[in-house]
Amino acid sequence: MEYNAFSEGIDPGGLRNTRDIGILICYLLDTIQTPFSKKDLIEIIQENGLANYFETTAAVSELIKNKNVTEENEMLTISPNGVLISHLLHTNLSLSVRQKAVAATMKLVERKKLEEENPVRITKAEGGGYHVTMRITDGMRDLMSLTLFVPDKREASAVVRKFYEDPQRLYSILLASVVGNQELVREALEGLQHE
Repeated sequence: MEYNAFSEGIDPGGLRNTRDIGILICYLLDTIQTPFSKKDLIEIIQENGLANYFETTAAVSELIKNKNVTEENEMLTISPNGVLISHLLHTNLSLSVRQKAVAATMKLVERKKLEEENPVRITKAEGGGYHVTMRITDGMRDLMSLTLFVPDKREASAVVRKFYEDPQRLYSILLASVVGNQELVREALEGLQHE
């Protein structure tokens, strides 16, 4: 197989020119209807094999230059021209590319919301190690705040990653344990073992 730097990392059916990538970006911004980080948008497209980094960056720059997308504080917002592009040209892209891009974008939007509502802070502990402080909220008030000591940065990152997989499960397990409902604790722990 011949090596092609411009196609490296692009899945079959992915996009290989700035015009199509620009249409995809307009379609995504039109679909999610909220400002989106330039960095996150480029990562979504690249990491899902939809297009390469360089073509995606060029497409974003071209959209901004042509006023199809506006940029403020690294956040992209679709303009009326971009909405028109999305509505008229999105069918030029395959359905699978559109669905894959929207699914990845929505997953990131949900993740960002989860992180915003349930913040985590990692701080160095005196004498070595780290404290990982996790807060679970209902969007308006704290339901729980928990601080764990871990010996190193790698383990702190692992705690954060696992916490964000399902913060509500952690809350449910701890609450059931504290109020003495061993049945709920057992069910929750069994659920973890089957994953």
